[in-house]
Amino acid sequence: MYRLEEETEADWWEVEALYDLCFAPGRTALSSYRLRDGVRPVAELCLVLRDEGGTLAAVIRYWPVRVAGKPVLLLGPIAVHPTRQGEGLGGLLMLESLSEARRLGWERVLLVGDAPYYGRFGFARLDAVVMPPPTNPDRVLGLALQPGAWDGVRGEVEKAA
Repeated sequence: MYRLEEETEADWWEVEALYDLCFAPGRTALSSYRLRDGVRPVAELCLVLRDEGGTLAAVIRYWPVRVAGKPVLLLGPIAVHPTRQGEGLGGLLMLESLSEARRLGWERVLLVGDAPYYGRFGFARLDAVVMPPPTNPDRVLGLALQPGAWDGVRGEVEKAA
């Protein structure tokens, strides 16, 4: 049994420790982190998943960015504790958070990731959207939460003001 909750300030260090465990050293040097620096995450979509004992099992965060002047959600990072991988927890976080994003009126989501994994949630390569270097363009993926939300949206991803 798991408990899904909105991340709070009290969760911050524990969440960061899980990210450190799941990702390579230097993760904060990635271009996506430059878009997050000094920007508050979208709190309603930053979720933690805890087991019945209160142990953190998985997390997901979202950040506001802009492409061609349009608001976009930048998904990530998402992490599942190594001892909990393969249980479908990442998928649960994806589906719950994307459903909530749609309910809150967001139209489009962007991430940098593996197309085979994220494709099963509807993400596809965004040929006309450019992440800051050195991002591999094949890993820039998007999902329209509203029909046609990515139509005609092209350009560089920029920090939200």
